[in-house]
Amino acid sequence: MKDYYSLYLVTDRSLSCGRTTVEIVEAAITGGVCCVQLREKNLGTREMVEEAKALMALLKPRNIPLIVNDRVDVALAADADGVHLGQSDMHISDARALVGPGKLIGISAETQEDAIRAEREGADYIGVSPVYSTATKTDIAKPLGLEGVREMRRNVAIPLVGIGGISEKNAADVMRSGADGVAVVSAIVSAACPESSARRIFEQIQHGRNGR
Repeated sequence: MKDYYSLYLVTDRSLSCGRTTVEIVEAAITGGVCCVQLREKNLGTREMVEEAKALMALLKPRNIPLIVNDRVDVALAADADGVHLGQSDMHISDARALVGPGKLIGISAETQEDAIRAEREGADYIGVSPVYSTATKTDIAKPLGLEGVREMRRNVAIPLVGIGGISEKNAADVMRSGADGVAVVSAIVSAACPESSARRIFEQIQHGRNGR
């Protein structure tokens, strides 16, 4: 299961340079993306469900999970593979009661305490957020840095996915610090060639994993 999280793409229409989400995701998975999170804060419910269903049609035959950010209802409507929740979103136990045991639940952890609690309450993986400073999200805590990733790895056993300011320049460092994968937004979504960018980041993930 940890391999699903190696290169984790988070969508953002505002960074897509006019391309559709499906276009970007299709190129990115050709380059090595292993998991996709639909994160679109400004879409209405109906449009988000349609987007999720379109992505499921692309990803399911390739055995690549689709995770929906925040919206448990959208995940259920599209029969997505899971949901990703922040610290102020639905509680894990309530989400689990709705999605059932077969779906993935990821939790964003900004502190070591967040991570420990998420594992105890049944999260399937943790988004270590943020590793570095990032302009993609403004409502986040102080960056944890590589030492924060290392400490979180010591504290929990479930998969860790680093997010925040990650690109081909630092993905290997995050992996060497104990992450099971990295989540990327702008470095792929805004890239002139999402496929090539994904491929370069995936190569760095492998370097980092081999250098542990």
